[in-house]
Amino acid sequence: MQTLHHDLIPALWVIWLAYWLVASVRTKPVQRRESLGSRLSHIVLLVAGMALLISRRHAGLLLTERFLPAAGWAFWLGAALVAAGLAFAIWARVHLAGNWSGTVTLKQNHSLTRDGPYRFVRHPIYTGILTAVLGTALVVGDWRGLLALALVTLAFVRKIAIEERFLTDLFGEEYQRYRHEVPALIPRLGA
Repeated sequence: MQTLHHDLIPALWVIWLAYWLVASVRTKPVQRRESLGSRLSHIVLLVAGMALLISRRHAGLLLTERFLPAAGWAFWLGAALVAAGLAFAIWARVHLAGNWSGTVTLKQNHSLTRDGPYRFVRHPIYTGILTAVLGTALVVGDWRGLLALALVTLAFVRKIAIEERFLTDLFGEEYQRYRHEVPALIPRLGA
């Protein structure tokens, strides 16, 4: 049981990352890309958040104090959130298909994806990853996990602002209507 508690969460993330890398080779050519400065405005926060989540080495004493007791329910709830979040992100990635990119880009023949998880939220990959980060933070159980979640959230909020400018420029009124109909990250209850 100790091995399961130690290895399950990293294994889920590694499986997700392996899929992500394999799927990244089948994308459309880039038509427009964000600048390096724009990319750094969100990637630095994302890397800092994920580094805190992965290792307690540089977190300091305060951030390695527990906010949650080490309990079986916290582990299993966290593991369920990680699995569900990463599965949701993969579902979104499948529906985005060739339009996906790790950077903010517009692809040649870019299409507006509104099916699958894009019916519920405009940025389901971020929703899934944030859910998985929250689950990992619950499993970790110390303050660095919550700080990591905050940093990753800030990174995605910044990236969303950039993406939405690109998509509004390309799709105009159609994207404005989509923004009005579908929330960015958190699905509406009863939708």
